[in-house]
Amino acid sequence: MKVTLNRNIMENNDEAAAFNRDLFNKTQTLVINLMSSPGAGKTTILEKTIGALSGEFRMAVIEGDIATERDADRIRALGAPAVQIATEGECHLDPRMVAKVLPEIDLDTVDILFIENVGNLVCPSEFDLGQNHRVVVLSTPEGNDKIPKYPLMFHVTELALINKIDLIPYVAFDMDKAEKDLSGINPKSHLLPVSAKTGEGFETWLNWIRDAYQACAKQ
Repeated sequence: MKVTLNRNIMENNDEAAAFNRDLFNKTQTLVINLMSSPGAGKTTILEKTIGALSGEFRMAVIEGDIATERDADRIRALGAPAVQIATEGECHLDPRMVAKVLPEIDLDTVDILFIENVGNLVCPSEFDLGQNHRVVVLSTPEGNDKIPKYPLMFHVTELALINKIDLIPYVAFDMDKAEKDLSGINPKSHLLPVSAKTGEGFETWLNWIRDAYQACAKQ
């Protein structure tokens, strides 16, 4: 679905998010908003995910960064469409930014759209982009403080990927404590340990995406 914006329908964030969601629903496109602090491994996770699922789904990515197209170029190198949003100082994506680039994506040819948000554990949690699911990535070198220190992020996300578990022998990260902290903030969320480097835990993540797509297609 090619979108032509002939009028300014983005009067506020809620309207913009509803506009995006309506488009996604019409094309039955699964949309996952992926958030984390800088360096947690969002792009590497996307690279490995796209590589694993390219035979099953048609995927595209919206990349949010303050500057450069480096992450978008990494996705394009895999053969997947990627649209860059350079926020030029903004610490998050908002639904109006997403709506403005949707004309560059043919949603009729996309089964799954990943939105890689700007690296930040504060601002992105406050903005509904019209997505189906919000997923947060936390890497083990960040330690155990992030979940209790940034409760809103973990309150609004339904899945926390704990990346870089291959480094656990070398860093101070307690998985049991992370699970306890997460359940105290959001009992409906759950924690999934993965390693984008080794692939450990990735099949569970891929199955989560498959289940989410099936649920989206049945709506």
